[in-house]
This record gives sequence, C-alpha cells and structure tokens, in this order.
Amino acid sequence: MPASATPPDPILAVDFCGLRLTSPIVLLSGCVGFGDEYTRVAGFSNRDAGAIVLKGTTLAPRLGNPPHRLAETPMGMLNAIGLQNPGVDHVVRHILPALDCSETHYFANVCGSSIDEYAEVARRFDDSPVTALEINISCPNVRAGGVHFGNDPDMSARVVAACRQVTRKPLIAKLSPNQTDIRANARRCIEAGSNALSVINTLAGMAIDLATRRPVLGNVQGGLSGPAIKPIALLKVRQVWEVAAPLGVPIIGQGGITSADDALEFLIAGATAVGIGTGLFYDPLLCPKVNAGIAAWLRNAGLQSVGELTGSLVTTPPVAACD
Repeated sequence: MPASATPPDPILAVDFCGLRLTSPIVLLSGCVGFGDEYTRVAGFSNRDAGAIVLKGTTLAPRLGNPPHRLAETPMGMLNAIGLQNPGVDHVVRHILPALDCSETHYFANVCGSSIDEYAEVARRFDDSPVTALEINISCPNVRAGGVHFGNDPDMSARVVAACRQVTRKPLIAKLSPNQTDIRANARRCIEAGSNALSVINTLAGMAIDLATRRPVLGNVQGGLSGPAIKPIALLKVRQVWEVAAPLGVPIIGQGGITSADDALEFLIAGATAVGIGTGLFYDPLLCPKVNAGIAAWLRNAGLQSVGELTGSLVTTPPVAACD
C-alpha cells in the first residue's frame, strides 16, 4: 500500500451535510472519471480525498461534443466535453458496485436538459451507494440545460425542488459564475431544499485558431478552469458564504486550487471543503501535498480543526500602530 493511502491527518476532518469527510478535499466532477482513472497512477489514492464527485451523468447515454474538446490556455484550460457518459442506469448497475466505498465518499453529479430529467436521474441515484448528489445546473458547454438553468434563480430553484422530492440524500447545488447575482441564486437553491452549495463551476470562454480563424473547440465555447479563475472564485465563495453561513449551509469552494495555500484561502473565504480538478492534470499526486500543507498551517496557527478556519476572513481595517 503506498504511503499516501494512509488516512489524512485527523485535524483535517470536516462535517459536511452530516457526512464525516476525512479531508476537506473534494475531487471535482469530470476530472477523475467515475472514481478509478487516477488509481492507475503510482502513489495516488482515493483515500487522500474526503469525497469524489463522479462524472456528470444524464438519463440516457451521451457521446458529448465534437472535437476538439480541450484547449490549454494561459494559467488554465478550456473544456467542452459535453457531458459524455454511459447513462445513469449503467452507472448505477455496473460502475458503482465496482467502487470501494470504504476509501472515501462518492457523490453523483446529476445532469439533465429538462427538470424532469434532473429529477429522474436523482431518483435513480437515491437507491445507490453514493452519499450525496451534486446538481449540475451550471455547465457552460452543453447547448441544452446546464447553464440555462443555472443562470436563472427561478429555474435553479425548480430543478433543486424537483430533485428534493425524489431523494433523501444531501443535495449540493453547483452554482454558475456566469450570472448577475450569485447570492440570489444561492438563496433560492437553499429555499428549494439544497443542503450545500458548490461554488463555482467553470467560466464560459473560447479560443481561436489564428491559422484557420476558427474556434479551437468544436463546440465553439467551453468552460475555463484552472488558476486563471481563482480570484473570481474566491470572491464568489465569499458572496455565497454571506447567504449560506447564517443558515448553516456548507460550501465546496473551487476554482484554480493547485496548492495548500490556495485551499487555505478558500477555507478562509467561507468554504467548508475545497474542490480540486484541473490541478490534478498538472500534478496527479497533489492531494497528499495539500493535506499536509493545510495540517501544518493549522497547527502553526494554533487551531484544533480545519473547521475553525471556515469564514474567518478579517475584513476590518488594521489598527494603526502607535509611535
């Protein structure tokens, strides 16, 4: 068993919607397939993450968007995969039984092009080993559903409410940064039954091939992730925290985390857990490094648990020193 397979430091454990996560790290949907892709990398262990969000899943199988579907950008990456997946029945019947649920928590990522489809996918995941459902109402690289639901607070709330009716599992609404008022959307999702919020999804973007004057991505646009979006993500987490914290609703903060320092910033801004995705493409063994860095920082600061850091941003002006 590789060294990284040992449980994370107990100081890192967090309570998330009644679930005990051994680490605040959540591996993000679309970046680790259905939980087995990175296990082929020597030294990688799913145990280093408190939870893993499985690939976005729709009711029927999807082939996804035409190529190209990935494009590297300065300090980031554009993706337009288009929710390629084998459909919820295949995931529930064939993929989930093969996962080792003793390693970590597995969350489903529920997608759809209609409210009824979201609800039906959520219903089929209800009787499965996943311990929570992330409602993906904010994907910017599919032409139907996705961002169209996530940018409208009323539609977001209707999707969450429909899913709430068919499952007992915790619901996590994944919020879009491509909207006018993320606070209003967060509030509506909570009122509709969301137990947690995932902040943020990728930003809509594009790249152009100068030689052909054509879009690099076959879908024209895609979702921008990576360090380039971190400042925006931090601000959105803080804005959502202002709405969620008084109601005791936890946040998965994400967007450009590639180090322990990045993760600590998101925790201070208001996140209970932190999502890592694109960072794994640069360093597949990033998780144990982030865990170790957070634990060391907490002990150096005299804190007893990572939860003490959540939302601890100091916004008052510093007191001027006396001469």
